[in-house]
Amino acid sequence: MGKRRRVAERRTKKPAVVGGVVAVVVGGAGVGCWALYDGGTAADDRPRTAAAAAQEAVETGPLTAQEVGTAANAFLTAWQQGNVAGAASATDDAAAASALLTGWTKDAHIKDVALTTGTATGAKVPFSVRATVAYKHLTKPLAYDSSLTVVRRAEDGAPLVDWHAAVVHPDLKDGDTLVTGASGTPPVTALDRAGNELTTAAYPSLGTVLDGLREKYGKTAGGTAGVELRVVRGKSSKSSKASDKTLLELSEGTPGTVRTTLDAAFQKEAERQVARQSRASVVLMRPSTGEILAVANSSAGFNTALQGSLAPGSTMKIVTSSLLIDKGLATADGAHPCPKTVTYGGWKFHNDDDFSIKGGTFKASFARSCNTAFISQAKKLDDDDLTNQAQRYFGLGMNNWAIGVPSFDGSVPVQSAAQMAASLIGQGGVRMNPLNMASVASTVRTGTFHQPYLVSPSVDHRALATASGTLPAATLSQLRELMQYTAAYGTAAEAMSGLGPDYGAKTGSAEVDNQKQPNGWFTAYRGDLAAAGVVQAGGHGGDTAGPIVASLLRMGG
Repeated sequence: MGKRRRVAERRTKKPAVVGGVVAVVVGGAGVGCWALYDGGTAADDRPRTAAAAAQEAVETGPLTAQEVGTAANAFLTAWQQGNVAGAASATDDAAAASALLTGWTKDAHIKDVALTTGTATGAKVPFSVRATVAYKHLTKPLAYDSSLTVVRRAEDGAPLVDWHAAVVHPDLKDGDTLVTGASGTPPVTALDRAGNELTTAAYPSLGTVLDGLREKYGKTAGGTAGVELRVVRGKSSKSSKASDKTLLELSEGTPGTVRTTLDAAFQKEAERQVARQSRASVVLMRPSTGEILAVANSSAGFNTALQGSLAPGSTMKIVTSSLLIDKGLATADGAHPCPKTVTYGGWKFHNDDDFSIKGGTFKASFARSCNTAFISQAKKLDDDDLTNQAQRYFGLGMNNWAIGVPSFDGSVPVQSAAQMAASLIGQGGVRMNPLNMASVASTVRTGTFHQPYLVSPSVDHRALATASGTLPAATLSQLRELMQYTAAYGTAAEAMSGLGPDYGAKTGSAEVDNQKQPNGWFTAYRGDLAAAGVVQAGGHGGDTAGPIVASLLRMGG
């Protein structure tokens, strides 16, 4: 009786309200846990057992604030107390949660964890993490923000934390782990082509590039490793060529030096330009050599400029035009159909605003970006023609580029029927990024594919990719005529104003499912510079990506 009374007395003590949440002292250890306070959440609540849940009707419908608070509280309290089993059981993937949370202590050497929730937005609960990383005689505070989302378990409707590795740290992807120790890869100091140091403080876009340089060249650049907390990428992340990432440095290593082909002046301008747009990316390169002079993205975390995989829209018409010219299906000044619509493979293809050109040339269709001018030729092509053309002359889609950091080489898969037709205008299964499309413009500028690179192959004696063929002279001259005309009089004219006459360009707009505005693309060359950019959900490429590309070409060099 006395024991029950003491428990009851403890539960009647009012918790202190801190910052809109409830701070509860657990077990006398001074550990705080938090939950949304709506009068019904207790510190010792636990998720229902499967047996109990089976006796009740399956809960459906939106989660209540109390359900969200209870589930979040159960998970965060157990995690903070080091109760891995308890925290894992509060998620919808106990095995994955248990593995990562076990590594949090054993591999990452993190202790003294304090978790504080913010204000929930629906089922999403933000929280801050304050802890200490302790490795041998070294310690350093760790602080960052994260969030979790509560969902209903399908079989019984129980509210549980939707498990993803990013709950533990936002830089983690599923399958990644956290490790603290002597880094297996020494740090590097990256230099531009003139010997200027490249840092993320000066050039925020280069974060993923610097990570990639360290991963590839750290062990051979002459540095020594320090001690750090880092993200070690798992199988899934490695398949997308993500690099390991340092989160906290406990002791500095001695960096080695890696010289790149980047140019600090071009890089600064590229960073400035992409910062003006949301989700913008650009690459600048030298066609005669393949050297990458600048690479920038307006959003950090993923290097869309080098690793993106996006439909390139009408910029792909450069490659398609070379195919049609080679096969005698089009000539720059020859008559060519551009109707409002064309049906192929059961799909009806349109031009922007259903325009048409009557009695026009192929050059006019290219300059105005007439989709039907290309789709109308699909019936005369084999399914693998575009794939072969992209590989043979432009070096695309063979997964063999070695630029010095992780990159995606583009993809032009063999397709049939409507999908094959769509690929002719850069839709269907075709996927590119600004690096790939800058390379396409470079190939037209020089007539020969030069694999882009960011670190000279002489540094590590790696072989660069090559294309098996060189564009026929007649095809090349017509491609240049098409791109020059587009830059002077077509959809690229406004952006390229004042840059002629030694120039060429192509715009593009790529439709994306469930996206109101298409991705805007632009690729161009001027002298011995070529660039390509994309603004995701930006609309027409001439209006969005065009000014970014043109600003770099105006710098000359």
